[in-house]
Amino acid sequence: MASIRENQAEIVEDFSFLPQWDERYSYLIELGQKMEPLPEAFKVEDNIVRGCQSTVWLHRECRDGRVILEADSDSLIVKGLAALLMKVFSGQPAEDVLKAELTFFEETGLDKHLSSQRANGLMAMIEQIKTFAVKCAEEK
Repeated sequence: MASIRENQAEIVEDFSFLPQWDERYSYLIELGQKMEPLPEAFKVEDNIVRGCQSTVWLHRECRDGRVILEADSDSLIVKGLAALLMKVFSGQPAEDVLKAELTFFEETGLDKHLSSQRANGLMAMIEQIKTFAVKCAEEK
């Protein structure tokens, strides 16, 4: 399995082939559309990410000290952002998730092209993932 750093580098490389922002947004939407649908059983109140303007569900599991994530959203762009976070974090050891420095937002320019509400929602998703990683690391 690729490391968090390798996954981020792959994302940056993928975005580098898309010089125009309308292409990058289309790519984000495409990533969200390619995600496996979140089972309805996981679309519950406990999985809703607070701080997002749109509805985002983030299902978290800890398996053998690894953070396993599934997500869905009613916003296509936010679903694409969730897909990026799934690529970076899902399946990674909890300790690595906790230590990870996310650089791909700046390196792709996403940090400058997201609305403040989407950026806040993204930070809320990251915060929930890291909070869960603490619990997962303790279970080991």
